[in-house]
Amino acid sequence: MITIVKNVEIYAPESLGLKQVVLIGDKIEGIYDNITIPENFVKINVIEGEGKYLFPGFIDAHVHLLGGGGEGGFSTRTPEIQLSNIIVGGTTTVVGCLGTDSVCRDMKALIAKAYALEEEGITTYVYTGSYEIPVKSVTESIKSDIMLINKIIGVGEVALSDHRSSQPSYEEFLRLTSQARVAGLLSGKAGIVHVHMGDGERRLEFLYRMLEDTEIPIKQIVPTHINRSIDLFKSGVEYAKRGGYLDLTTSSDPEHLEENEVKASKALKMLLEEGIPIEQIMFSSDGQGSLPRFDEKRQMVGLGIGEVRSLYREVKDAVQKDGVKLETALKTITSNVADALKLSNKGRIGPGKDADLVLVNKEDLSIYTVIAKGKEVVFGDRVLVKGTFEN
Repeated sequence: MITIVKNVEIYAPESLGLKQVVLIGDKIEGIYDNITIPENFVKINVIEGEGKYLFPGFIDAHVHLLGGGGEGGFSTRTPEIQLSNIIVGGTTTVVGCLGTDSVCRDMKALIAKAYALEEEGITTYVYTGSYEIPVKSVTESIKSDIMLINKIIGVGEVALSDHRSSQPSYEEFLRLTSQARVAGLLSGKAGIVHVHMGDGERRLEFLYRMLEDTEIPIKQIVPTHINRSIDLFKSGVEYAKRGGYLDLTTSSDPEHLEENEVKASKALKMLLEEGIPIEQIMFSSDGQGSLPRFDEKRQMVGLGIGEVRSLYREVKDAVQKDGVKLETALKTITSNVADALKLSNKGRIGPGKDADLVLVNKEDLSIYTVIAKGKEVVFGDRVLVKGTFEN
């Protein structure tokens, strides 16, 4: 199938100006200044892009595909995610992970869920492991998981500085990281170690020690939830000044942020003001994880579910409320994530790249159309493609 997006202003995520984009099947064939459609040619799907911006499909590197939570008992386990929950917010690529619970949820089920979502129309990857160290791998080791299982691109989310972690030793964490790095080198994958940061006093201690003690590059690790408290955030600023990645979590209740929590959009602005290069900053949603809700007295009154759509919400807030440039904010959910995870066909608009695109209205940045693998899956407020068991 051939699709042409006409007269659209492209952010690839860098601004390319007004162009015409041709898609053939699930790939971008080319970007042109002008294009003429021959009469009586094969059927072409034409999307009018006047008054619109065109972005790369968004990448969410932290989604609990099988659900998360459970720390309040079995009834607090969140359900599996559905396709529409992902694509409605413009996300076309996700990386699935386990969380606290690696007993009732396991890697085989996570991989199966990733394959199911892929069959339904988006691109999926997973991390091997969960909060705990040693990692419960699918094969005999982390290294062989990454090397031999196509879906697995790294390790995570491994928990540090958190009362729910397995309280690993520094040496255990170092061995895990070295296995992931070597496996990535041998397989051509990122071998990223995606680290859940809690709000414990040790904060980024293991990561700093690794930089002093070993030759492992700082960008082998992506610490996430770095905006969960102001103290952790400040420690993250210093880490980023040494060249490290920072991953800001977007799922929160914007009206009732937890005490000391830093909203992702504001955290982005603060990092840029500190001189941190935008290429080191990423957003992820923690989608389908449990989200505590508090009243005005800070008493928990219920549980919500983290939303993948929060990923783009925070990008919009960064632009519309915090004054961050559009092409700068976009990089946190497109090219930066693709580069960190070595997803060479994702995160950018260009010839030969995957046809994952988001068309938005210029006036308010609201989503107009989402294209995944060359197929329109969202139009305005309507989800055009739903998961197998969705109503």
